[in-house]
Amino acid sequence: MSLAIIGGTGALDLFDVLEHRRVESPYGAASATLARIDLDNGGAWFLARHGRPHRIPPHRINYRANIDALHRLGVAQIVAINAVGSMDPDHAAGALVVPDQLIDYTWGRRHTFSDDDITPLQHVEFAQPFSESLRRALLESATAVGQSCVDGGCMAVTQGPRLETAAEIRRLGRDGCNLVGMTAMPEAALAREAGMDYASLCVVANAAAGLEDEPISEAAIHRVLADAMQNVRQVLHALHT
Repeated sequence: MSLAIIGGTGALDLFDVLEHRRVESPYGAASATLARIDLDNGGAWFLARHGRPHRIPPHRINYRANIDALHRLGVAQIVAINAVGSMDPDHAAGALVVPDQLIDYTWGRRHTFSDDDITPLQHVEFAQPFSESLRRALLESATAVGQSCVDGGCMAVTQGPRLETAAEIRRLGRDGCNLVGMTAMPEAALAREAGMDYASLCVVANAAAGLEDEPISEAAIHRVLADAMQNVRQVLHALHT
């Protein structure tokens, strides 16, 4: 089975689970037991990024163990589901976006396999952080099921778990970002080091800080995501890689 989906804990409830499997990794414990799920186009592995129940903040996720566990299961392609804020007024809450670039603003995360005696030092090429073929497959799947999906965008990956200040969002916009999330790095880079294709299917949960008159409500974010995840489910069921 070559496909895996990494998403929030609630995303697993979208799929029928066929089995659970725990995989040992020299990098420690993965966020959760891996679940084999049933898709219309075949099976895939699912990993709950924040654990089950949802408890691990973005900066404390063991990204290395997660990617290594999937690699040990023979996964070659990873679709990451990321909830994001948007700096683009054309992105309504609930919109789906398949970004093509990112900027990493995180710190202190174990961001490479090449910092111990387990893996030899490697300098991976990362100019295009997302697999173009997997991006195309996601966009084609969205079209096939009648879902609107934005092609391209630059995601700022921030430390979290707090949301950003309005001034930080203005800075990210000046840097060229139009999306902001907390979990794509070092996930994407580790997948590249492991030789796995990686693409992100972003769900716009809210307008980024300072872009609307009202404060960002966590309850409102959860409502948007609950509705949008049904659209994500359709796209993933139609995915052909």
